[in-house]
Amino acid sequence: MPRPIPQPSRYCLSFTAAGLRPELAAVIAAIHLEGEGDWARTKAAVLERNALQARSASSGKRLESELRQRLQGLTIPQLQLLARGTSEERSAMAWLAVLKRIQIAADLSRDLLLEKLSSLDPVLRRSDMAAFYEDRERDHPELAALAPSSQQKVRSALLQMLRDAGLLAGKAGKGGTLGTVQRPLLSPQVQELVVSDDPALLVGFLVHRQATPTKSRSASTAAKASPRTTAKPGPRSAAKPAAKVPTKPAAKKAAPAPRAKP
Repeated sequence: MPRPIPQPSRYCLSFTAAGLRPELAAVIAAIHLEGEGDWARTKAAVLERNALQARSASSGKRLESELRQRLQGLTIPQLQLLARGTSEERSAMAWLAVLKRIQIAADLSRDLLLEKLSSLDPVLRRSDMAAFYEDRERDHPELAALAPSSQQKVRSALLQMLRDAGLLAGKAGKGGTLGTVQRPLLSPQVQELVVSDDPALLVGFLVHRQATPTKSRSASTAAKASPRTTAKPGPRSAAKPAAKVPTKPAAKKAAPAPRAKP
């Protein structure tokens, strides 16, 4: 029997409850690191202290739930950088958490924004976004099933997160432009934490995955297979070369004897 074609997983669309919010994500990360690494205790502590400064208990719960579920995908070093890093590093770690949880954000970065940069057309237009969503609705009917108001919330929330993460600069302008796609600046520590986790995640920061340089097999194999054929010099003779005998100058011819007189 033919194997069934695997269906793509459903998009997580609850992210409209919270934007990127790197400053609030840093608060949750710090509380989690202070405790024993138990996310249930982190949730209780954040809500009891109203650490996110929510106006109501219900909005605080929604905000905490969405941000915490994103952060649960980060490693301990990534959480530490989120809690203690610079503002740019906090934004990068918050966006990394989004990429790990919100697949539509990862798809948007890889299939649209990175392609815009690669084709030297960094201007993002409404028509680009409309084509992207139309293409995704074929495999994700949950997008098409959203009410028009919910669809607008999803699109607006994604655009704002792109701006907050530094992937989109400028405001929406005339002619249907939304801004300019750009590659965010990543500190060496951010790059190290992303690559050590999964190099493929760099695509979410509009960076092409770097291939690890490897030595040429043909060169190394040829070096091993074909030994040098240069003949080694033979051993030196123990006998010393004969000393050159200095040649004496030729003796002068004797003068002829004088003839006797008659």
